[in-house]
Amino acid sequence: MNGKATGSTTLSTLRGKISFIDLVQSAGLLAVILFGGLIMSFMSPVFATMRNIENVLQSATIIAVVAIGQTFVILVAGIDLSVASVLVLSSVLSVGLVNFYDWPPELGILAAICVGMAFGLVNGLAVTKLKIPPLIATLAAMTIGRGLAFIFSGGTNIAPVPKIFVDLQYSRILGIPSVILLTLFLAIVAQIVLSRTKFGRSVYATGGNPLAARLAGINTERVIITCFVISGMMSAIAGLLITARFEAGAATAAQGMELAVIAAVVIGGVSLFGGEGNMGGMLLGVILLGLVQNAVNLLNVPPNWDSVVSGLVIAAAAALDVYRRNYLESGMRKKVVSTKTSKPEKQK
Repeated sequence: MNGKATGSTTLSTLRGKISFIDLVQSAGLLAVILFGGLIMSFMSPVFATMRNIENVLQSATIIAVVAIGQTFVILVAGIDLSVASVLVLSSVLSVGLVNFYDWPPELGILAAICVGMAFGLVNGLAVTKLKIPPLIATLAAMTIGRGLAFIFSGGTNIAPVPKIFVDLQYSRILGIPSVILLTLFLAIVAQIVLSRTKFGRSVYATGGNPLAARLAGINTERVIITCFVISGMMSAIAGLLITARFEAGAATAAQGMELAVIAAVVIGGVSLFGGEGNMGGMLLGVILLGLVQNAVNLLNVPPNWDSVVSGLVIAAAAALDVYRRNYLESGMRKKVVSTKTSKPEKQK
């Protein structure tokens, strides 16, 4: 057990210095995005227009914000299926508390974010204290969250939205939509947390090898709980963005978004096994998934085939993750071992 932990830690340290696989992954994704965009520009005259590109990016911001939180959870080898339900619950609360109970818009927004964090806290406690598998714990939260959203909204759209949402949707800074800049800001902050803080190092350690992390003095349960809380908070923020985009709080929104988010995160190089990935790759995964969905719409693919294409993308992402872990990293491990064994011989 200790030998395994040591080997894992050595590999993790090496990857932290050179990040070769991460660079290859990101370069490959960028090449696919550019090549796919070039093909689509010939297949559809609408694709390369500024209006369409801006629409793709604005639509991607919602998935990207949710994916930021999901990345933290997957990095600790967890999964959060409740993200879409927390999103819609946040959406209907932020509008409903204002329209039904005359709350100030700022207080309604704060309450919605707090509810999202509360869902994350409950998920984290269920996983760490009750030892419920993340899939089951968050599946229960997914059902509860969506049900509460329907109960609160009565199954109908809640409108009108406060002016703060309209301003968020249509405001621009230097000609760039504010929602896009907000998403980039959140992703940059998240990456700084992961790469420059003690908590970030603890996240990677917990996901990469929980036993070694505990032996190193890391409170892995606290790290896991915090990651679920971050996921709940990001889902709630995404709920505010979708409210601004649709100008209504709707419990029926974001159906199946949890699968799209997981696909985007894994496509972006975040391993389902935990301990590997970054926000830059995740954003590329979100953009690629957004381009696929946009291409399906522009090419007038029937709705049923839209689901098939999305399913194939998810399957390809999972297969890529398994390949990366089983083949690419095993090759790197052999290189690390051979390097370590060759050094004593040189000294002799």
